[in-house]
Amino acid sequence: MNKILLIIQREYLSRVKKKSFIVMTLLTPLIIAIFYGIIIYFSVKGVNGTFTKVAVINENKTLTEQLKSTPTFGYTYENKSLAQMKADLGKTGYDYILYLPDFKLDNPTGVQILGTKQAGLTLSGRISSQIENLIRNQKLKDSGLTQADVDKLKSDVDISVKKIGETGKEEDSSAGAATIIAYVSGVIMFMFILLYGIQVMRGVIEEKTSRIIEVMISSVKPFQLMMGKIIGIALVGLTQFILWIVLTASISTVAVKVLVGKEEAKQISSMQAAGPGKQAVQAAGPIGDIQKSLASLNFPKIISVFFFFFIGGYLFYSALYAAIGSAVDSETETQQFMMPVMMPLLLGYALSLSVVTTDPYGNIAFWLSIIPFTSPIAMMVRLPYGVPDWQLALSMLLLIVGFIGTVWMASRIYRVGILMYGKKTSFKEILKWFSYRN
Repeated sequence: MNKILLIIQREYLSRVKKKSFIVMTLLTPLIIAIFYGIIIYFSVKGVNGTFTKVAVINENKTLTEQLKSTPTFGYTYENKSLAQMKADLGKTGYDYILYLPDFKLDNPTGVQILGTKQAGLTLSGRISSQIENLIRNQKLKDSGLTQADVDKLKSDVDISVKKIGETGKEEDSSAGAATIIAYVSGVIMFMFILLYGIQVMRGVIEEKTSRIIEVMISSVKPFQLMMGKIIGIALVGLTQFILWIVLTASISTVAVKVLVGKEEAKQISSMQAAGPGKQAVQAAGPIGDIQKSLASLNFPKIISVFFFFFIGGYLFYSALYAAIGSAVDSETETQQFMMPVMMPLLLGYALSLSVVTTDPYGNIAFWLSIIPFTSPIAMMVRLPYGVPDWQLALSMLLLIVGFIGTVWMASRIYRVGILMYGKKTSFKEILKWFSYRN
């Protein structure tokens, strides 16, 4: 046990002292904070965009109303023919020409947007929407109804989504908030398992090719060496992840105050302060909706379960990556062995972000969250929607059993492969190593 602790200490300290570790640990939260700060800024303040000047050639006799200019679109109706406007487009200062032919309101065809540059999808979509509103208003006029009469017929329905718990008590629920948390959890879990699992494999390859392993193996058993390396790198990942959370939260708070302003920052801060089952004072508008959605989630449970499946999933896959690293002499030889290991992880990631978020209580979602190969990602995606405690406990138990099984299997390959040099390895050769007796 002391030897394993020494190897863990060596793996941990050798990595956290590297300049690359320190730089990425400090730089990543800053990048994330700036990224989300920009998103929040444009979400709250709005996007003004560039001003687009559009010349309208209207040959339609039934459209009596005109398109109204907006902060991003300036419409000017011209009496020239389409041919004249096309010929003079470069001199007039207009960006585009909007041509409205003499169509019937029930069949508006032949509308064109012409310009010296290709109109983007967003631009054409906005103009199309404004023309549709214009046609609708014209139809209302023709039928004798006014816009005020139509507005009276509209009713906004605010649906309060609640979930009945096992005790029969109603609990606030939000599919939108659950989906956001599910996607974020799934992406982070996939990224970290893959990133630090590959680090284990590269570490084994480096020690093997430099022949340091021959010195180390004389004083420790291969199993102790493999476990020390796996756990040591796991602690590195955990340290980096915790630092990222703390630094990201701190930097994001400052970024929000700078980019958004004091009033909106107070609203977002009160949203973040709402605990599980509690609800802070509601803010008005979209901020209040987000606040109400997030307040219904049990964040302490989500975070604690995340750490368990992060560590469990990492240990499960890193043992397999360690076996791959011991079986090859260079990183270029790992491709044929990495694909069978990565496929279950990729499958769990792809299905979790599609099937699981669509039907988190279905059979596919259940089995994906139970099988150890896919449970680290699938269970984290399902958790915000609500998972029965027995399913969560069963998934955790099977992940522990799966980790023990993969470590035992990987150790039998590791003990032979770590001392093999200059021989091209195949799956058949690995099976032979697995069957060797001690």
